[in-house]
Amino acid sequence: MTNRLHATIADINFEGILANASGVHCQTKEELAELLASPYVATAVTKSSTKEVRTGNPKPSYYEFEQGSINSMGLPNNGFDYYLDYVSQDHSQKPVILSVASLSMTEGIELLKRVQDSDFQGITEFNLSCPNVVGKPQVAYDFETTHQILTEVFKFFKKPLGVKLPPYFDFAHFDQMADILNQFPLSHINSVNSIGNGLYVDVETEASVIKPKKGFGGLGGAMILPTALANVRAFRERLNPDIKIIGTGGVTSGEEVFAHILCGADLVSVGTELQRQGIGLFEKLQHELLMIMNEKGYQSIDEFKGQLKTM
Repeated sequence: MTNRLHATIADINFEGILANASGVHCQTKEELAELLASPYVATAVTKSSTKEVRTGNPKPSYYEFEQGSINSMGLPNNGFDYYLDYVSQDHSQKPVILSVASLSMTEGIELLKRVQDSDFQGITEFNLSCPNVVGKPQVAYDFETTHQILTEVFKFFKKPLGVKLPPYFDFAHFDQMADILNQFPLSHINSVNSIGNGLYVDVETEASVIKPKKGFGGLGGAMILPTALANVRAFRERLNPDIKIIGTGGVTSGEEVFAHILCGADLVSVGTELQRQGIGLFEKLQHELLMIMNEKGYQSIDEFKGQLKTM
């Protein structure tokens, strides 16, 4: 791995800056091991785990189209114990990020207490933003509840902890959420999760393309790039410097990776395009990113990270 590409989150060093988005190629230990085996992957992020095993929503729950994807997976995962066991093992010095979700505040607190009491010393990411669990709202759109949860969590949680956020669309919401997040010793935010409750119509069949929620699902892929970049930039301008950012959304080439870093991302994760192309995508992304850096004369991402120019 070239030392030109590096990141540090919560004093944990990453050799490289590329990762999978939680939800893609990370449900099984075998998939996670494949990610970690790639020299172009800096870290693997586990599937967001709930207390119990979940099969997720009825299929088909994922559909790709030219501009991106729509999904209503419903948090299928192998259960919290499965992923905690995996991340607690030695993985050849590569960091692994444990993603934790919950169906209630009580469950979330319970799972994070178990992380705190475990041997795992890496980074945990608390998913406050799943838009595809039927009957469950995205917690991070409720600012009061988000503050309440983080207050309870940091009464006992002393290990590195970040949060995964949904996309926001209003400056007032960036301000409000940043004010909340800055009150806590977060390791990072992961921004953004999919844009919730889109709808894609197949004109030929005159029908929606996924089964759950009458076709409504989270949007990802190339079309959400401007929203993802806006969120990365808005939060980088508002958050304490100690809170790092994993930029997620819209990455299909090294150019989009460069744009995420330029807006302030420390790591960049890939979802839809990874699902589409497979792990070999990471070599392509790194090669294209380094080509852009060479053309611009940058020796390190630190030279342009967060340095977006405005007119």
